[in-house]
Amino acid sequence: MKTCLIVDDSGIIRKVARRILESLKFQILEAENGEQAFDACQRELPDAILLDWNMPKMDGYYFLRALRRLRGGERPKVVFCTTENDVAPRRCGNRGRLVRSL
Repeated sequence: MKTCLIVDDSGIIRKVARRILESLKFQILEAENGEQAFDACQRELPDAILLDWNMPKMDGYYFLRALRRLRGGERPKVVFCTTENDVAPRRCGNRGRLVRSL
């Protein structure tokens, strides 16, 4: 079964994303911020990561840069899920993003 790490400081967003991804047969892991997500990835890399851009402690930008430096860190597919319209995700190795409405 494929794994997806949902990284968002909003519990509601994580809950909705979990329901959608579980219906697509993903095993779900969750993190409230980039630090928790990075710790989870150091233990075991997921197949995919749904990543919020703006979070406390470690935001999506710093998390993605740290992830890509891990051994095998280029393997997980990362999708930014954000309300912000910024090109910075591309500067840290992300190829796409999903903009969510408020």
